[in-house]
Amino acid sequence: MRPVSTSLILITLLVELGVAAAVSSSLARSKTFRDLLLLRHRTPKEIFKLVAMFCIPLVLGVGIRVRVPNFLAADISFEATILLGILLGPLAAMGGGAALAIPALLHGELWSLPVNLLVGLAAGAFGRVADTEDVWSFSPLIDLSIYRWVTRNLKRPHLDRQILLLLLISGLQFLTSQLARLRPRHFFELWSSVWWVELAICFCAPVVVGIPLKIWNQLRIEQKLEEQTRLLLEAKLDALQRQINPHFLFNTLNSITSLVRSKPELAREMIVKLANILRILLKDREAFVPFSEELAFTDDYLDIEVVRFGEKLRVVKEIAPETLAVVVPSMLLQPLLENSIKHGLEPRIDGGTVTLRSRITGEGRLQIEVEDDGVGMAPSRPAAGSLARPGTGIGMKNVRERMQVLYGDSAEVEIESRPGRGTKVKLLMPIIEGSGGGWGEMRDAVAGALKGLVR
Repeated sequence: MRPVSTSLILITLLVELGVAAAVSSSLARSKTFRDLLLLRHRTPKEIFKLVAMFCIPLVLGVGIRVRVPNFLAADISFEATILLGILLGPLAAMGGGAALAIPALLHGELWSLPVNLLVGLAAGAFGRVADTEDVWSFSPLIDLSIYRWVTRNLKRPHLDRQILLLLLISGLQFLTSQLARLRPRHFFELWSSVWWVELAICFCAPVVVGIPLKIWNQLRIEQKLEEQTRLLLEAKLDALQRQINPHFLFNTLNSITSLVRSKPELAREMIVKLANILRILLKDREAFVPFSEELAFTDDYLDIEVVRFGEKLRVVKEIAPETLAVVVPSMLLQPLLENSIKHGLEPRIDGGTVTLRSRITGEGRLQIEVEDDGVGMAPSRPAAGSLARPGTGIGMKNVRERMQVLYGDSAEVEIESRPGRGTKVKLLMPIIEGSGGGWGEMRDAVAGALKGLVR
């Protein structure tokens, strides 16, 4: 196989970008592909179907490349194997790589199969150790990725897996290019003796990998927004049902009535706080709010409960000032506080204390704790990893589901409970700054995608 000219290599690299965008966009239109791609846990049968849907058009592309002279951009099997590895794992990547190598093997390119298997194994190994969000947020805008990496490491030095993925793809591309240079009859890959052209080949591969990730990540974002909207509505309806039930209103209004003559100012304050709760529950709220705003909502609820229970209920807050600007899911704390009071402290004759804490961990995550010294949970009840407690269901389940939907594996929910000594619920979540941050980018990206669909 004679060396490919510089002009043909550059044209091929440009066309490869279009091929990657066209294939990934076409697959994104398939509901079956979308459903399989966005599953959190897949069966072997579902993985096989996803790999087949992805590889069939690309196998045809490899076949076109070996049959049609100078139409080299149809073969993006290297990048496809990388994608399968980082998204589905080594076995799926090796299976897909083997399928993509069939037309090349029939053409006499005997090195195609072992190379695809090794590339799939390397990419799959990286996918196993990398964070899911790091993979999905991998950007084809390489210069911006490096800029973000530099700025992040200036604030808090750490190992950036996105940069490692960039280096892995570029390094594997360089090795395969050199193999094609040494064994042109038995292996195909673009290569050039001109250093800047070889550099362009090595850095085009991450862009080809990043384009499908960008397109498919929009699907993830849209799904997250839909689930978040549904769960937020459920949370609002549940809170509305629990807070505006006759029992709650009766107790609150009865407390206000008893204070009208003896403590009119306190009675007025309780009316204002009750009105604040009703107004917030009935109006549309953002999916995310600053932690300070979430605290203000829970303050009104706690102040009413303190007046109702009197000296039996004590509230302690240990709030780190730097956490106030961090953005959190709205209506996240109220179910936890209500659960502590209703099921932890109210059964005790002498009441108790509910403590609310917040801080930034050494890992750079927001940690929120709601702790009470009440009756605790029975040993037969779920403990760590579950939010279920006696007498609760929808509200606490909603908190856990929303954390999973919004943050995935980046969030943690832990429960520590000792019968007769109290219960502590700890939430750990990534930090989204109030000025915009990742959520702002996510929201803007989805808004742009939705506008495009409307047009």
